[in-house]
Amino acid sequence: MGYTGPMLDRLQTTTLRGAEIGLCIVRVGFGMTLSLSHGVGKLGKLESFTDKVAAQGIWLAEVTAPAAAVSEALGGLLLALGLFTRPAAVFVVATMLVAAFVAHAGDPFSRRELALAYACLGVALAVAGPGRFSLDGLWRAHRRGGPA
Repeated sequence: MGYTGPMLDRLQTTTLRGAEIGLCIVRVGFGMTLSLSHGVGKLGKLESFTDKVAAQGIWLAEVTAPAAAVSEALGGLLLALGLFTRPAAVFVVATMLVAAFVAHAGDPFSRRELALAYACLGVALAVAGPGRFSLDGLWRAHRRGGPA
């Protein structure tokens, strides 16, 4: 049998708190970067972005381009807030995989790298969830009747 005293309890609590803070930092940083650096710009110039997507030969560009822009802008914001985190992450992953393997299919790896990194972060958030320090976490705590 292992040690189960107060010192181990405190260590486990500290480790869990650190993991929750780390998850929050990753979620907020990733979500805001995706939203502000990629999505908002595409929404602001939606017509030219749609033309660019169509020129790449992507199917139904008039639908897929706005969907990608909304996925990045709104999906990133939802991830940053930790609101509807898992569904938002799934949409972001799908968008990033299309970006990496369709939109940048003929490009060198260095042009695909960011989309693949974003896809990996999205998968991690879809698996891990938003964490305690999120709107989803607050909602769960409220439903349980306890603290976040």
